[in-house]
Amino acid sequence: MNPLVLTAGTIVSAIGHGLAEQCHALKTRQSGLIPCDFFGIASGYIGRVSGVERHVITHGPSTFACRNNALADMACQQDGFEHAVQDAITFYGADRIAVVVGTSTSGILSAENAYLDVDAQTGFPPQTFHQSGTQDLFSLPRFLAERLGTKGPLLTVSNACASSSRAFVDARHWLEADLCDAVIVGGADSLCRMTLRGFASLGLVSDGPTRPCDAARNGISVGEAAGFVLLEREGARPQVPALARLAGYGVSSDGHHMSSPDPEARGAIIAMQDALKQANLEPDQIDYINLHGTGTVVNDSMEDQAVSTVFGKKVPCSSTKGWTGHTLGASGILETMMSIGLMQSGFIPGCLNVTQLDPSFQSSVLTDNENRPVRRVMSNAFGFGGTNCSLIFEAA
Repeated sequence: MNPLVLTAGTIVSAIGHGLAEQCHALKTRQSGLIPCDFFGIASGYIGRVSGVERHVITHGPSTFACRNNALADMACQQDGFEHAVQDAITFYGADRIAVVVGTSTSGILSAENAYLDVDAQTGFPPQTFHQSGTQDLFSLPRFLAERLGTKGPLLTVSNACASSSRAFVDARHWLEADLCDAVIVGGADSLCRMTLRGFASLGLVSDGPTRPCDAARNGISVGEAAGFVLLEREGARPQVPALARLAGYGVSSDGHHMSSPDPEARGAIIAMQDALKQANLEPDQIDYINLHGTGTVVNDSMEDQAVSTVFGKKVPCSSTKGWTGHTLGASGILETMMSIGLMQSGFIPGCLNVTQLDPSFQSSVLTDNENRPVRRVMSNAFGFGGTNCSLIFEAA
């Protein structure tokens, strides 16, 4: 794989705006989960981004105004990201900057609100509802291109909870095909009634804050987040320092079940093994594995089986969803940015909210933070329908 580097990055989630706030919350073990208070839904806990309801999008047409794009706009304003994109545009040209982003529900909250206000006589939603700028899955990349001034190709990846991880793979393909010189990669997913009620109807929502890898874990906490990185060929702009290098990836689709993972973990194992092979690394050369670790009984057990098969007990691993909740299509980019923060800060976060680690687990799951050098991180994302993606990042 030709070397690719991340030259800029940004993130917003329930534990803060910008990478520094994310790392501070991880290091001080301060969760962002709160009891669900979203539109009268009292189901478990949520990871809600502060200030998103008050945020006003001032760039682009008003037709893009929705919660999902507001999160994306907030992310653009953090960590100097919009300025980094402008520098890339100056160097490469706007038509050579692509956008590849993941989301699972896009701006569906706007459609939910519009449905509640349907005209009883005509059956039409209010004229203020703009489907193409909000609910449409293509809304997010179109908004980002308008917001940041790029004119290259656009793509939305909607691969369930692996969406913004899989976006890195498609971005790499576009760079290899010379369709562009840099790609804005990432994603956004926002709270909405569908995901909160949907996961509850499946019996997958924890009654308290989610506790991945705990013996008594009983479900997820739904969260929201948005984040992006600028992905480029290594050495294309020698004067620009890199945050990290994309060393390898592995993807698979086992299609075991619509919502349950393969109990034999075959797809997850393939994704991790392929990522190691592509990065030309042995398992013990990975310093930390950021687990998908949703907090459900079957997902965490499957992932433990996969990780122990590939890594044994050699590599420490944990889930960070006890801080942010499961941010669905944005979880990949959120945990990518966390991985960068851990490499910069030199520590590994142990799982939050664990009272007793599941005694059946065979992998090396941490429940307390550890200070140690972190050079290479594997980040896992396993979504509904058996879509699996493992990414390996290394310090630049």
